[in-house]
Amino acid sequence: MVKTFTFEFRIFIKKMTIPEAQTLPKADLRMPQIAELEKTCSQVRRDIVRMVHAVNSGHPGGSLGCTEFLTALYFSVMKHEPKKFSIDGIGEDLFFLSNGHISPVFYSVLARSGYFDVKELATFRKLNSRLQGHPTTHEGLPGVRVASGSLGQGMSVAIGAALAKKLNKDSCLVYSLHGDGELQEGQIWEAAMYAAANKVDNIISTVDVNGQQIDGSTDQVLPMGDLTAKWTAFGWDVLTMNGNDMNDVIKTIKTAQTHTGKGRPVMILMKTGMGHGVDFMMGSHKWHGVAPNDEQLAKALAQLPETLGDY
Repeated sequence: MVKTFTFEFRIFIKKMTIPEAQTLPKADLRMPQIAELEKTCSQVRRDIVRMVHAVNSGHPGGSLGCTEFLTALYFSVMKHEPKKFSIDGIGEDLFFLSNGHISPVFYSVLARSGYFDVKELATFRKLNSRLQGHPTTHEGLPGVRVASGSLGQGMSVAIGAALAKKLNKDSCLVYSLHGDGELQEGQIWEAAMYAAANKVDNIISTVDVNGQQIDGSTDQVLPMGDLTAKWTAFGWDVLTMNGNDMNDVIKTIKTAQTHTGKGRPVMILMKTGMGHGVDFMMGSHKWHGVAPNDEQLAKALAQLPETLGDY
């Protein structure tokens, strides 16, 4: 497994050249006001419930819970070029979504931050759409660098991309997001050991600790135990944050950035509520992969102000 992975990224690395990075314009790193980010979150949540309702399919629970995190990354934290997307991402921060079933929030944030037309959100999960249930690269959707949703694999890809940046003297960072139920996959822990052993210190991974997965609570399905102790024992610097508090999200990610470059990978354990922002969805695994009906959609939208304009 490791040999194949390493070989693939060596091919990927050979395509990269440092001069390309120098042609990118400098990103505007001014932090938007928290209130502005929160308004964006409201619109993203509207997108999520409307997308899954339209096709009676998708995963609203985890998408709603991770809205602040994705919004913070794409609208405040990361250095990225939406209008000049490339798979290599030279001179840019990269993000890899490992728990790809929460594609609704990913697609909404990508569209709202300029990767593709917001109107395309209306094609979610439809035939011949680029916005499939799990993100894929062969659809050619800007912003998507790996097919994901087969849980456990995203950390390996993110680590490979982080190593590529090191070899190319690219100082930008790699971010990844995972579900807490995903930690039940063994490949996560293999990747965790590899990153620590090889001092992959330009990666910031985050786990969405909402305590829920498709069959019930994580404590009922397979208890995770003390995650802080586990990740620390695996050689990672560990931070915690409230993933539904924008102030805490921005503050913690900025702190995590100060931990990079010191010989250890960085992990953020992010406490969220599944379905956050829609009262009847909050905290229940039943909304992991169930779309709202007409009445429930109306009730959800009544709680989520339209701030950027519906697609």
